[in-house]
Amino acid sequence: MTAAGVIAAVLLLAVAAYTCAGGTDYGAGFWDLTAGGAERGKRPRWLIDHAMAPVWEVNNVWLIFVLVIMWTGFPEFFQTVFSSMWLPLALAAIGIVLRGAGFALRKPTRRIAGRRVYGAVFAVSSLLTPFFLGAAAGGIASGRVGPGTEPTAHAWFNPTSVFFGLLAVVGTALLGAVFLAADATRYEAPDLHAYFRRRALVALAVFAVLGAVTLIVAHGDAPHLWHGLTHGAGLVLLIVSVLATLVTAWLLLRPSGAWSRPAAVVLMGSAVLAWGVAQRPYLIPGRLTVAEAPGAPSTLHWLIVVTVVAAVLVFPAVALLYRLDTRGELEPLTDADLRGGGPEREG
Repeated sequence: MTAAGVIAAVLLLAVAAYTCAGGTDYGAGFWDLTAGGAERGKRPRWLIDHAMAPVWEVNNVWLIFVLVIMWTGFPEFFQTVFSSMWLPLALAAIGIVLRGAGFALRKPTRRIAGRRVYGAVFAVSSLLTPFFLGAAAGGIASGRVGPGTEPTAHAWFNPTSVFFGLLAVVGTALLGAVFLAADATRYEAPDLHAYFRRRALVALAVFAVLGAVTLIVAHGDAPHLWHGLTHGAGLVLLIVSVLATLVTAWLLLRPSGAWSRPAAVVLMGSAVLAWGVAQRPYLIPGRLTVAEAPGAPSTLHWLIVVTVVAAVLVFPAVALLYRLDTRGELEPLTDADLRGGGPEREG
């Protein structure tokens, strides 16, 4: 494999990592938005605040890594994507900033009106940001952008982009619900476990239906993507994603819901990898190949070195943080604490 191929593989893995890690946070925001009024949504929002607090900032490490790899490893690809689809990507960037500000400022704000404003900013941004990121990915997957493409709405608002955006929203909602259900179990809050487990099952069903419809849409709207997903390695990864969907559903139907988190991560990760592999040898199907887009050879070699250093120093630290968080060792929270801050259990 060439240096450009190695960097392209690293870029795809980083996108998958951000989808799973950052997507979980976006999903928590989705459920914050749909939790209901102040009293009805008090307990779910209390859990969301405590579950997200230790890791929501570190999840953006993956996004930064994606941008660095794109910018330095494939500058023409970076320029093409960000110039032709600047509007959805700018809206996504604004959403990321507002979402972080809303989450950080909601909890310490004492006035009810202020908390509602910050909460609304956090929740709405958590819905819109993944949609715009997914829409931009759809513009890439359908080959509607390329070197010299003028920025138009058609580049990111087309059938493939719309369904990619919807898949991103529902997929993040699925991840958020699965992880929050597990967090509720860890905090010994069985009512919240049942609450989020039901929502995870609904999101999983919607995601499966949307995925099937998106594949049908791709047949006519993104033929190269369709061919890649129905042949070779892309098909294998798509089958893995389908199997992970079934396994996740089975695990969520069990009372304990144990191991549903890794199953959901495999589902989303394999879906993203299937998309990337299906585009080979293109970064943008029909418009820009991996071989045509790389930066200087010396830059690629240094990127490989930086990736190895990150794999040795940064990634294990992030993995340890995730492990400590999932085991509840970063911010203890008792069921009494939850019950003291929220309404009565659901029946």
